[in-house]
Amino acid sequence: MQKLVVIGAGMASGRVLEHLFETAPDAYDVTLFNAEPRGNYNRLMLSPVLSGEKSYAEIVTHDDDWYSANGVTCRFGEAVVKIDRDRKVVVGQNGEVPYDKLVIGTGSAPFIIPLPGKDLPEVITYRDLDDTNAMIEAAARPGSRAVVIGGGLLGLEAAAGLRMRGMEVTVLHLMGHLMERQLDEAAGYLLKKDLEDRGITVLTRASTKAILGDGKVEAVLLEDETVLEADLVVMAVGIRPETRLAKDAALAVGRGVEVNAQMQTSDPDVLALGECVEFNGQLFGLVAPLYDQAKVVASTLLAEPATFVTKELSTKLKVTGCDLFSAGDFAEAEDREDIVFRDPARGVYKRLVLKEDRLIGAVMYGDTADGSWFFGLIKDATDVSEMRDTLIFGPAYQGGAAVDPLSAVAALPADAEICGCNGVCKGQIVTAIEGGATDLGMIRATTKASASCGTCTGLVEQVLAVTLGDDFVLPAAQSVCGCTDLTHEDVRRLIKSQALKSQPAVWQELGWSTPNGCHVCRPAINFYLLADWPLEYQDDPQSRFVNERNHANIQKDGTYSVMPRMFGGITTAAELRAIADAADKYNVPTVKVTGGQRIDLLGVKKEDLPGIWYDLNAAGMVSGHAYSKGLRTVKTCVGTDHCRFGTQDSTGLGIKLEKLLWGSWTPHKVKLAVSGCPRNCAEATCKDVGIICVDSGYQVGVGGAAGMDLKETERLCDVPTEEEALEVTAAFVQIYRENAKYLDRPYKWLAKVGLDWVKAQVVDDLENRRALAARFELSQTVYRKDPWAPLAAKAESFAPLADLTLEAAE
Repeated sequence: MQKLVVIGAGMASGRVLEHLFETAPDAYDVTLFNAEPRGNYNRLMLSPVLSGEKSYAEIVTHDDDWYSANGVTCRFGEAVVKIDRDRKVVVGQNGEVPYDKLVIGTGSAPFIIPLPGKDLPEVITYRDLDDTNAMIEAAARPGSRAVVIGGGLLGLEAAAGLRMRGMEVTVLHLMGHLMERQLDEAAGYLLKKDLEDRGITVLTRASTKAILGDGKVEAVLLEDETVLEADLVVMAVGIRPETRLAKDAALAVGRGVEVNAQMQTSDPDVLALGECVEFNGQLFGLVAPLYDQAKVVASTLLAEPATFVTKELSTKLKVTGCDLFSAGDFAEAEDREDIVFRDPARGVYKRLVLKEDRLIGAVMYGDTADGSWFFGLIKDATDVSEMRDTLIFGPAYQGGAAVDPLSAVAALPADAEICGCNGVCKGQIVTAIEGGATDLGMIRATTKASASCGTCTGLVEQVLAVTLGDDFVLPAAQSVCGCTDLTHEDVRRLIKSQALKSQPAVWQELGWSTPNGCHVCRPAINFYLLADWPLEYQDDPQSRFVNERNHANIQKDGTYSVMPRMFGGITTAAELRAIADAADKYNVPTVKVTGGQRIDLLGVKKEDLPGIWYDLNAAGMVSGHAYSKGLRTVKTCVGTDHCRFGTQDSTGLGIKLEKLLWGSWTPHKVKLAVSGCPRNCAEATCKDVGIICVDSGYQVGVGGAAGMDLKETERLCDVPTEEEALEVTAAFVQIYRENAKYLDRPYKWLAKVGLDWVKAQVVDDLENRRALAARFELSQTVYRKDPWAPLAAKAESFAPLADLTLEAAE
């Protein structure tokens, strides 16, 4: 068996190994070097890792089991020192390995601007997982600030991720608009506006003079003498092919390692691919051509004919929330014609560039659904004269009338790229479908199409529809459950419009296919009814999750946790004695102080729950609702009571808020915090509602998150008085209760409806705000009560809570 050595475990070389093992698994004994202490992962997905949307484990392409199953000898964490072509060996830090064939996939190295201060430890690039982890660590420091130098694709991804981690971020870009190589000025403006709306400061025409700091980064100095305070500097100003090993081995090197159409270097036994190569004077930085190169490398290693051909490329920006597409040549010239469409209200911009009845360039922002179709017209140099008048409206309007929207997908050739992240073309998806993959999940499992960023999901579904015909139904909006085809939004609207005030009314009038709903829909319908009709509808305990039915959180061993409410995080010596006595009396094994300023009693037996509730009630304490889809806690700092920095009575406001909101039911759990000054000791900026006290009053933010997702609150409004802060909070919670989908946290709901809509209802319309607050208070006349009290009797056990003719909502 011949020996193959691969240098670099990146996405391109990883795809080579996949092709090789699929075609001829026994052709080579493979040794894989990688300077990083890990194998192949999807570098395109580092941005979601940085932002907290994905974990590293979710972006691993080849794990240890995969390498083991394919017999790959892994030399991870070991840099290659030398290639000895005369002896045909690769010399690593821990020894040498002979080869018959060698593949160089060393990628690229980030360009570092030679500025004063560039060597400070907090100046980093953005190329790999270690860089990503360094940024995550920096973002974890409260109040930290980042400056990103470079407004290209990579720099903006870094900026967006850091902002989502809570950092103050400023982007510096030398040119007049962002991503000038991919966007025209109009789209660059929209992108800048979008980023600024998310709290990122963008400075264009900004030239960096120096990075300031004594032993650590403290600020960035611009050429115009502007000083920007910074704790972290990310340089994302470009890359250079990593050619040092090839150059030392006397291979032909220009700007990159020079290769022919078979991806062979000047030594036919040494192949190269990826960002380190140069082909016909061209360098490569996008994944699509790298995957094409990988196919050719695998074929060349197996002595099969194959030729690498460069293709037209398109760009999609993967910064969360920015929908952007560009392809071709969109520079202005006298022999070109522009077709432009703008929709300011939706933030949509489309520009097509025509030359001699051919589409040669396209830029789209805000609505990129037809990007692949336009890209196909550019690649194929299609004559568009017949569709000139309707071209801007996409494939569904050819000839001025709507046609089958799938016709454009049906017309795509087999080699048309569908998934850019994983280099999957239409033909591969069709082959998978013909092999038995009949839905999106199966396509993802067999081809990886749509399995990374997800932006191509619609296209993949359309290929399924075209190929399977009537056997495939494009998924509609997700229904509540299998009992109905209606969505959550449909159900909420119909409950209001048809005045449906009971579960049987919903099942009957909305055509439920089951007699009593199911464990999925009943909790949602129960909430929608009690939120809309608090006086008419009676809460149904059987339609609640087990924790809410038992008024305590069940633990993995079947015991429960009990957490009494401590308004605003304030307690007394008497309450603490009562908690200690209860812990002793009921043999509670664990007493835990929580992050929400509460005390949790863990390990309580189910039969002891009524007794421990009784004792805590006797001490004046009520349920903390730590199990509920409702208000959990209001966290506070000490404010003006004790702190020399406090600007307002944050503790007092927190207590008032908790007494206002406790007992309320919401689509998902709701957490609040009040900080007495901008130092934010109560961590208010990552709560569902967070209030920062300042000298002039109160800054109310909403939509934060600090769980699986990490998100800073967005400013709802500033108010001068406690009374207004209380009213705004009640109105916000009520509009969330009345409109959100069940199990959507406030930040997820806000992403759907937009903060501007909420501001219009809660801040700008004072009459509507008061009406919302009044409806909330009306509901609270029913639900602001202690659920422990009716059940808290020492000698009593639970009454039956379940009608066994119904399916429990577990």
